[in-house]
Amino acid sequence: MNTFIPGRSEYHIKPQLICTDENESIDRVKLRRPNYLEAINHEAYNSSHSNLSGPDIDLLDNGSNLELLHNINRGRVAIFIDGSNLFYAALQLGIEINYIKLLRLLTAGSRLLRSFFYTGVDPSNDKQQNFLLWMRRNGYRVIAKNITQFPDGSKKADLDVEIAVDMMTLVDHYDTAVLVSGDGDLAYAVNAVSYKGVRVEVVSLRSMTSDTLINCADFYLDIHSIKEKISKSNKDSILG
Repeated sequence: MNTFIPGRSEYHIKPQLICTDENESIDRVKLRRPNYLEAINHEAYNSSHSNLSGPDIDLLDNGSNLELLHNINRGRVAIFIDGSNLFYAALQLGIEINYIKLLRLLTAGSRLLRSFFYTGVDPSNDKQQNFLLWMRRNGYRVIAKNITQFPDGSKKADLDVEIAVDMMTLVDHYDTAVLVSGDGDLAYAVNAVSYKGVRVEVVSLRSMTSDTLINCADFYLDIHSIKEKISKSNKDSILG
């Protein structure tokens, strides 16, 4: 049953099974949590849900995806961005991210506690270091880890633990967590903060996102649907 809690997210779900198995459809999750789980994928949201009521469902029917972020009480927002996951999502979409536009869109007029950007770094890459310095000066708290090179020549820096720890450590200081990642390894952390009464929004490219992570979230936004709003324009490129 959904209950209204002033000062927190608009709806709070009493403890129940939130995170589902990957084989369970999103439709079943929405039937169990009709007023709280907003799925942006309209193909998954079909006429079989026409009997459900509530403000979030009405907005979905109108196709006003981003209005959901402006028409609910999100309280204080904390943003957690998986830099590597976002980079590859942008690569697939053929865009370059404008991080000022992204921060503005994800905050959506709510009070921002902090915006974290997690990324692997190559200390010898001056261009990357300059980018991260720019990020620090433009509203982001950068959490960096040196890239590890493996015997097969591949390079990787896994920051899932850092993201999960920060989400849990700060859980008493924010009302809504915005997780920009499609990594299913973060589903357990999402589930854990959900049980603390926090609303969790996941933003990612659908083709790169674990079903388990989506099923744990209270709101899902496909980056493909907002790519024009967060990508650099020719004017942005000229200005650097």
